[in-house]
Amino acid sequence: MPRRMMMGGRGRPQKRKRKPRFREQAKCRFCREKLPEVDYKDIATLSKLITTQGKLFSRKRSGNCAHHQRSCMRAIKRARFMALIPYVG
Repeated sequence: MPRRMMMGGRGRPQKRKRKPRFREQAKCRFCREKLPEVDYKDIATLSKLITTQGKLFSRKRSGNCAHHQRSCMRAIKRARFMALIPYVG
């Protein structure tokens, strides 16, 4: 059974408008707070930067700058090693 399409002007299919997934921020959350480096003992902040499976969110998704994204990566690895957060969700 063919799927019906909405017809726009001149008999062409109408395109759907997509909403943006992530909104752009002026600065990353650590630049706004003026933190030089991310602390591995701050579990509440680090848990916002990883998925439920334990993967790190991308820079686009987390909104971090390159410097603080690398700092987050190191902090998360240290927290995993110290058994503060799990390796796998």
